[in-house]
Amino acid sequence: MRIGTRGSALALAQSEHVRGLLSKGGERYELVRIVTTGDRDQDTSLSKIGGKGIFTKEIETALLEGRIDLAVHSLKDLPTEESAGLAIGALLPREDAQDVLLSRDGVRFEGLRQGARVGTSSLRRRSQLLARRPDLDIQDLRGNVPTRIARLEAGLFDAIVLAHAGLRRLGMHGLVTERFEEDLMLPAPGQGIVAVQIRSDDPATSSVVARIHDPVSEAEGAAERAFLAGLGGGCLVPVGARGQVSGDRLRLSGYVGAPSGTPWIRKSLEGDVRDASSLGERLADEMLAEGADAILTSVRRNGERSVDEVLP
Repeated sequence: MRIGTRGSALALAQSEHVRGLLSKGGERYELVRIVTTGDRDQDTSLSKIGGKGIFTKEIETALLEGRIDLAVHSLKDLPTEESAGLAIGALLPREDAQDVLLSRDGVRFEGLRQGARVGTSSLRRRSQLLARRPDLDIQDLRGNVPTRIARLEAGLFDAIVLAHAGLRRLGMHGLVTERFEEDLMLPAPGQGIVAVQIRSDDPATSSVVARIHDPVSEAEGAAERAFLAGLGGGCLVPVGARGQVSGDRLRLSGYVGAPSGTPWIRKSLEGDVRDASSLGERLADEMLAEGADAILTSVRRNGERSVDEVLP
């Protein structure tokens, strides 16, 4: 069976992990590397490339055309609208969902110098960093994880922000200077969860991948993605979300903010774990009513410009 994957070190590590789990059933799997739009253009800001599925579209096409039998994605990269003919067959147990800071001199976030140059390609991270430290110089940073770290070590940045899950999967956790707590930085919806995508008309593959499915990841991912969908957003808007299951309860926290750091809105709700998607939809509705709609509308119209410049 053929597993479609991006060719980055992180994507291959995730796909090898999936292959190892599935191979315990006796089947044999081949990794098929596929180059996506987001991989081809490593220089342009993600917010300028725009569009849905910039890291998944080509892989989904290969799956639909039968060139691969299943695909491995980071859940945060998958559009919230399921592609026709495809389905998420399994979600793996979640790695740490939080973001982390890597600084060149081992300086923690609050200790960074005035005007420190911090690299990130994410408007979500930019917004939350500037909400706490408006003095920082946030600069766009593209490329795979080793490339971003190399640019930090070369002195192009004082610090960079990455997903903890990716560093852990690459065995690079020792480079972390500081793990951001949720009160400072909410992660991207679905961050830390690996998704296995299949064709919706392939029951044989569905039964195979179901063996590695994790219900906690399903509930947390469903709440976070419903929240994002309710806001009408994709992976490129400044939206953070974190669902956490505890027994039969699910707590969901959400963030919407301008790329400039202000204004921003943050709110949490709690409900039954069986109503994960409904909880995400409700949180989105409440935050839209409290001002998130104006923020997101401005961001979509004006990109990285300050919302203060365009809001009345």
